[in-house]
Amino acid sequence: MRPRLLLVCLLLPTLALADPLPSWRAGALKTSIIGFVDAVTTPGADFVPAEARIAVFDNDGTLWVEQPVYTQLVFAADRVRALAPSHPQWSTQPPFDAVLADDLDALAEAGHHAILELVAATHTGLSSAEFAALVSAWIAEAHHPRFDRRYTDLVYQPMLELLAYLRAEGFKTFIVSGGGIDFMRPWTEAVYGIPPEQVIGSQIELVYEIGDDGQPRLMRQPEIGFVDDKAGKPVGIARHIGRRPILAVGNSDGDYQMLDWTTSGDGPRLSLLIHHDDPEREYAYDRDSAIGRLDQALDDAEGKGWRLVSMREDWLRVFPAAPSTPR
Repeated sequence: MRPRLLLVCLLLPTLALADPLPSWRAGALKTSIIGFVDAVTTPGADFVPAEARIAVFDNDGTLWVEQPVYTQLVFAADRVRALAPSHPQWSTQPPFDAVLADDLDALAEAGHHAILELVAATHTGLSSAEFAALVSAWIAEAHHPRFDRRYTDLVYQPMLELLAYLRAEGFKTFIVSGGGIDFMRPWTEAVYGIPPEQVIGSQIELVYEIGDDGQPRLMRQPEIGFVDDKAGKPVGIARHIGRRPILAVGNSDGDYQMLDWTTSGDGPRLSLLIHHDDPEREYAYDRDSAIGRLDQALDDAEGKGWRLVSMREDWLRVFPAAPSTPR
């Protein structure tokens, strides 16, 4: 036998036994995830063809950090500060006054309506290409206030492993987030391996027009076209994917309907609910949080058959080990 072939044969058992989820603690939860994937990818009663292996993931609080406020809200706040000289009325007008006063608590408590108002005021009047360039420049430099690392460094290592594991097993992975679709698309492929066409999110209206230079462009309008949150998530899935997922992962009541829609289908199904209970390595919050509130879904998880993922107990590591590039 040739030396190279012999080496491959010797390595095969090791490769077959390689842990696909090394940052997940050994136990019933990890076993159930791997068992589910094995069941739907192995010919037999629970086998699911590759084209139907659809997995959907929330983004904020599921794939990356969402405290103390949503990352897109931080981006919107920076845009408010940049545009404030042209809008003096914002200094006394909620929620803009909270941004200009650096009052993150007031901003977090203002709710989704305030977020949408900020988005409408700061994410529009630009072409889609101009907005993508703004997002790309901001996400490359912005740092989290507590961890002093880029937001794209504060993705969850166990979730990166799960995404890679599923794709290796023939799944197609999608983001289904209440965040803005155009805020996520410039960077999700580089960070998560999820291309723009597999990102579903809230959308503002776009208008096709011809610019002064004679070139066509899509202009962002100050109107919300679709909110991809709560009951909007199954609608977004139906419109963009056209198949019911067999696996869903979320972390808040905003994901309730997506998890329910997934596990209510026929055949093998798996829904995971990330519980933020690790104040040392990340944050601890659930029922009383204005950001990423987890209340009804926490109560109903067991009855619905959703698996609760304890960040403290089930994850050996939260963030990737590589440090961010210093500012």
